[in-house]
Amino acid sequence: MSSRIRDSGLRSPYDKIGGLVYFGRMLDKIRSLARGEIHPEYVENFEKDLDQKCATFLGVNPELLTRYVNEGLTDQAILQSCFGMGHRHSEDEIHMWNEFMRKRGWNDELSGTLENEKKKRAMLSRSEIKTVFQFMDADAGRLVNDNHTKTLRTRKRFAISAREWPCQTTDKFGSSERLGTSKARRRTHHLTRPVGTH
Repeated sequence: MSSRIRDSGLRSPYDKIGGLVYFGRMLDKIRSLARGEIHPEYVENFEKDLDQKCATFLGVNPELLTRYVNEGLTDQAILQSCFGMGHRHSEDEIHMWNEFMRKRGWNDELSGTLENEKKKRAMLSRSEIKTVFQFMDADAGRLVNDNHTKTLRTRKRFAISAREWPCQTTDKFGSSERLGTSKARRRTHHLTRPVGTH
């Protein structure tokens, strides 16, 4: 390759457009290739596999996608056009797609290609680089994370009012007490005794 990818301005493959990882990076690459900012050889490595997987997932022709990009459409407009031509995926389908993509190169058919690319870039000692996404970020000079083993989906968290937790209990004598209060008092009692008392 004639120049390092870190000089091309391609976004991280983890960045999302419409909830999809990699899609934005693929659009950046198409634009950069049209402007001659990255060498065509770059698309012949494992990124070509990811481009094909992305187009297949969206159900669109790669050449038509390239035409939309070269016509100057925004990322969102291109994605909506893809959804219009292909299949509009559910949230679960997009989640599974993201999980599949971010693990590419990790114990699969791209593992050998990934190792070859690491060798070309003198990254064989970088044991933290286990996926294609991590390689892309490392090649761009970005910090490598461990997202290949962590889920990208987040669950909603609900705040509990202090008045609701801990809950109150009533003993057989009819007196009420917050759970854990008496134990906490016993544990901290020795901390509050005056010095010199027993």
